[in-house]
Formats: sequence, structure tokens, C-alpha cells
Amino acid sequence: MPIFYSLILVLLLGALGYLGGAVPGLRTFWGICIPYLAIAVFLAGVVRRVIGWSNSPVPFRITATCGQQKSLPWIKPNRIDNPSTALGAIARMAFEILLFRSLFRNTKAELRDGPKLLFGESKFLWLGALAFHWSFLFILLRHLRFFLDPVPGWVLSAQGLDGFFQIGAPIVYATDLVISAALIYLLLRRIFDVRIRYISLFTDYFALFLLLGVALSGICMRYFFKTDIMQAKRLAQGLVAFSPVIPEGVGPIFFMHLFLLSALIAYFPFSKLMHMGGVFLSPTRNLANNNRSKRHVNPWNHPVKVHSYEEWEEEFREKIIASGLPLEKG
Repeated sequence: MPIFYSLILVLLLGALGYLGGAVPGLRTFWGICIPYLAIAVFLAGVVRRVIGWSNSPVPFRITATCGQQKSLPWIKPNRIDNPSTALGAIARMAFEILLFRSLFRNTKAELRDGPKLLFGESKFLWLGALAFHWSFLFILLRHLRFFLDPVPGWVLSAQGLDGFFQIGAPIVYATDLVISAALIYLLLRRIFDVRIRYISLFTDYFALFLLLGVALSGICMRYFFKTDIMQAKRLAQGLVAFSPVIPEGVGPIFFMHLFLLSALIAYFPFSKLMHMGGVFLSPTRNLANNNRSKRHVNPWNHPVKVHSYEEWEEEFREKIIASGLPLEKG
């Protein structure tokens, strides 16, 4: 049932956005107030989450990583999976953020006749996640042309690279197709895989449906329901300059797309999507594992009265002698 509730909620959000663009009296609220409110909630939520993570105690270097740790000279360490230097930790972070290296190494386990436990490769999840994230990044870069004037050359280069596969007019962007296919795959995987569906929550489906709603509404607005791009850019630049003006000639589909995007932005800090920022603060990724070469002392440990061996031996000296055990001090 969580899948139906999340789908219905996203459809209601889309209908509200469409209604806000169709009713003239609501266009100002939906086109100006809602985006500003969403950005304010986003910034406040992100700051709160980051401060909470930064205040979490990390008393020692967490070693829950793969690969051989650096130890004896004749044992070859894994300098990326289990780095002992800051440079190695940076390399591990780069591979994880740009290529999802840990997800690439994911495996699946199945029980077959026998019963036998068989392990195999599981690369489709890695491929789907990689396709979604890189497509999303390219789409964000493309959309910067609506906010910047003049448009930087690297934004135009990213747009040209994305639209190299031109079929008719307007140009068909590859990322529009890739992100839709990736989101549909991730959604179907969560629906039809029994084990994943068992642990899936309402929030898991809601995030996927919301992302899919933003992508599909943008695709419909570009290829099927024509929207005045210059007027949309006028609104975007007005929002950035804090002098927004509701443009004329922009249909309700644009307001639906904008409202779904605003909902995604506001929901972002309170969802699992916040892993985008959390990966940079993950101790298992950003810390070098040098526990064997450097002693790490917990800075907030309370002073503890210790009982040394010498004190223990002096306290029980007579009993130790009577039992015939050796003493460190004669």
C-alpha cells in the first residue's frame, strides 16, 4: 500500500501545481512564494543536518572498509579501499562519489536447489544509479542557462554534449531519456523484487515518484506542451535577483513542473536523498585508516583511576609468594 499512497500524493502535488498555474489569482503565489519557501526550507534543513553530523563524536578512525590495512612492510596494503594517508582517502572519496565504487562491487546471494547458497554479480543497480545521478547532474548544468546571463561557455558545452543525438526539433536531450529509464528501473526493482519491497517504506516510493514527476513534467513541457522559454528564463532570473515577475504566456504545465521541483527541494533535507551531502561527512570514507601507526585518544574521555600491575603485585605480594607464582619485583 505505501506505493499507492506515495503515487497518489505525487499526483495530488502535480494537480495542485497545474491548478496554481491555471487560476490567474494563484500564479503569483505558486510561481514566487512557493519557490522561495522551498529554498528557505532546503537551506535550513541542510544546515541542521550538517551541523548534526559535524557534532557527532568520532573518537577513532573507523576501519569498516574493504581491503588490506597497512601493517608490516612485506604485506601489500590496499591504498584505495583501506588508505593510510590523506591522499588515499581523497582517492577513495573520488571513486565513491563519481563512480559509486562500493556499489559496483555489490553482489547478490540466492538459495538454489540443494540447498546451495550461490553468489553472483549485481551490476544493474550500479548502472541504474550511475545513469540517474550523472543524468541529473547534466540536467542541472543545462538548466543554469535559465539563471545566468550571459550563459557561460561550459554550460553551453554541456548542453551541446547532451543534445548531440539530434532528431528533429526541438533537440532531444539524451539525459531526458536516460534519467526516465533509470528512475523507472529503480522503481520497478523496488516493486517487483520481493526482498526489496519488504523493506521499502512510503518515503522510498515517494522520492522516486517525485523525481519521476519532475522529470516527466519537464519532458512534457519541452516536447509536447510548448512553453515560452524566454518567459520561463525571465521568471528564473527574477527569482535569483529577488525581483521576480510572473511571465505571460507560460502555461499551467510549467507551474506544475515548478511546484513539483519546489516540493522536491523542500523534501530533500529530510529524506534519504540527503546522502548527497552525507557521503562527504562519512567517517568510513573521509578518514585515513592509520590506527596501527598512530595512537588515537578519545578527547572527551573522563579521567579514570587505573590500578597498575605494579600496584596490584604490591597489594597481593604475600598471597602470590604463598602460591609459588613468580614476581616481577623480587
